[in-house]
Amino acid sequence: MNKRLTRTDYLFALMFIFMLVCILGAFFYGLRIGQDKADQKYDKILHADKAVTQEIGAYDQQVLVSYYHTIFLPFREFQNKWFDLMSQIELGNSSVDASAVLKELYKLADEKYNVLQSKNMPASSPLLVQSHQGYLKSLKLFADTLKSYQSKANGLSGAQLIDAIQKDAFFQEAKTQALTAQKNYFDSIVAWNQTMDHDMEAFDPNNNANLDQWRAMNINVKNQYITAKLLKNKAFQPFYPQDMTIRIDEFIASGQTKKMNVNDVNQTMDLLLNTNAVRSGDFVKGKARWYPKELLPQLPFFSDVN
Repeated sequence: MNKRLTRTDYLFALMFIFMLVCILGAFFYGLRIGQDKADQKYDKILHADKAVTQEIGAYDQQVLVSYYHTIFLPFREFQNKWFDLMSQIELGNSSVDASAVLKELYKLADEKYNVLQSKNMPASSPLLVQSHQGYLKSLKLFADTLKSYQSKANGLSGAQLIDAIQKDAFFQEAKTQALTAQKNYFDSIVAWNQTMDHDMEAFDPNNNANLDQWRAMNINVKNQYITAKLLKNKAFQPFYPQDMTIRIDEFIASGQTKKMNVNDVNQTMDLLLNTNAVRSGDFVKGKARWYPKELLPQLPFFSDVN
C-alpha cells in the first residue's frame, strides 16, 4: 500500500524547487554581469588602441601634404595676390584704379573663403583644425576690410590708402589670425618631426633664443621659432618662415652678428625685417648648401619657388 505524501513533504519539495530556481537564477545573473564587465573592459582597450593609432598618425606626412594643398595653398594664393596688388597701389601709378584693385582682392578673398569652408581637417589633428579655422577667420576679415575701402579708395593717394588699411582694426586682426594659423601649421611639422626623431630637442618659442641656442636647433624648430616671433610682432610678410630662417643662418655665418654686436635671434630678425633683406624663395635657393642632412617633410614650399 502506497504511502501518501504529507503536507510537510509537499512544502519541502516546493522549497527545494524554489531554492534550485534561485540558485540557477543567481548563476545566470552573475554570468551576465561578468560578461558585461568583460565586454566593457575589452571595449575600453579596443577604443584606447584606436585612440593611440589616431594620435600616432595625427601629423604624419600624408596629413601635412593634404593640408598644404587643400588649406594652406589657397590662402597662400590670396596672400601672394594681396602683396602684389598692394604694391601696385603703393607705387602710386596713376593708371592703377585702386577701387578696382580692392574689388578684385575682395572677390578673391571671398572665393578662397568658400573653398576653405568646404574643407575639413580630422579631429585627431587639432593643430591643423585650429590652423584651418584661423585661415578662415583671416580671409573673412580681409574681405570685410577690402569691402569697406572700395568706395573711398580713389579719393585717397596710394600712400594714404595703404596707411588707412594698415591701421584698420579688421586688417590688424586678419593679420593676427593668419599668423596664428601659420604658426599652428609649423607646430604640426614639429610634431611630425618628433614622431620621426624621438631624441629631437624642442625649444619654447615664447623664450628669446640666443645665438648658441639657435645653432643647436634643427630646421623645423627654427622655423617654428620664426613663426612665433612673426606672430608676436604682427609681421605679416610675403616670404615663408624658412626664408627668414636661412637668412639668419647666413647672417650669423658671415660674421655680421659680431660686427653689429647682435647677441640674439630677435635682434637679428629685426635687422633683416627693417632692411627688407628676406625674399620668398631664399630658402629653396640655399637649402642644398645649408641643410643637406636636415629632416624635412616633403612639402612643396620646401623645394619649389612659388
